Amino acid sequence: MLKQRVVKWASALAVTASVLGGQAQAADAICYNCPPQWADWATQLKVIKEELGYQVPFDNKNSGQTLSQLLAEQNSPVADVAYYGVSFGITAAEKGVTESYQPANWEQIPDGLKDPQGHWFTIHSGTLGLFVNVDALDGKPVPQRWQDLLDPVYKGMIGYLDPSSAFVGYAGAVAINGALGGDLNNFEPGLNFLAKLQENDPIVPKQTAYARVLSGEIPIMLDYDFNAYRAKYKDGANVQFVIPEEGSVVVPYVMSLVKNSPNPEKGRKILDFVLSDKGQSVWANAFLRPVRPDAMPEDVKARFLPESDYARAVAVDYGRMAEVQSRFQQQYLDRMQ
Repeated sequence: MLKQRVVKWASALAVTASVLGGQAQAADAICYNCPPQWADWATQLKVIKEELGYQVPFDNKNSGQTLSQLLAEQNSPVADVAYYGVSFGITAAEKGVTESYQPANWEQIPDGLKDPQGHWFTIHSGTLGLFVNVDALDGKPVPQRWQDLLDPVYKGMIGYLDPSSAFVGYAGAVAINGALGGDLNNFEPGLNFLAKLQENDPIVPKQTAYARVLSGEIPIMLDYDFNAYRAKYKDGANVQFVIPEEGSVVVPYVMSLVKNSPNPEKGRKILDFVLSDKGQSVWANAFLRPVRPDAMPEDVKARFLPESDYARAVAVDYGRMAEVQSRFQQQYLDRMQ
């Protein structure tokens, strides 16, 4: 019991204050995995404060860390809502740490992109590809294929988030594996590729590396289209987004109400808001594809790559993707040791 209290106290201390000018601000609600540099959570939480009056601090967990924390705290939850890649959301529901809730505009979420009982539901999606800082390539060509990344000319220039922890890392492995002839029952093509990629000394962070791409520290990042478009159109960086010629995947990101959360009513209102017209417009203006089809403005869509490029990115069986994730993670760790 004492250990549980210490875990809860430490977790609450870590997430219920955000530092602004050296002053701590008390939280009204807690969202796990809502980092300011990912998916423009900085703007979304600012708008939530303006519209709902809730102070929700930034949280720099990744999807795997979020699930681990929810499981550790399930007898005394700290978070009210959680955000993660779809496979982690499915697993969280299976592990019993989510609460059933069907938010406003529920009926507009397509079947297959939500749990029928509301334990998780998609809020937006991204397409996996190459986020490239052209200036940082120092004249080298922008890679167009997954196989290009094995060229020694890119040694020390490639990054991907840790597939054993971060969802985008796992999504990248699924994309590469499928593009090179594998499937969710056979990860050998993807694992072989990642093993060969080690010869190019990849950089493998656990959390979002957006700033490191902008600075040129990581010239080529396996990442989503929305981060590349944000860098190009909002931060004015000379970047390109490439959907590799061999193919890629489209990946939903989902949210859940945490079971027995401290502030369930506030959690429900936050989930209602991210699916509202205003909440969905925040995602659209951050170049994410909002789950509600009518929420993508034409002027934003015009800044995306042509549909002919996006035709190379496919959906997968997300339930199966969740089922095999742990097995893949162990295979990856075994192979990389």
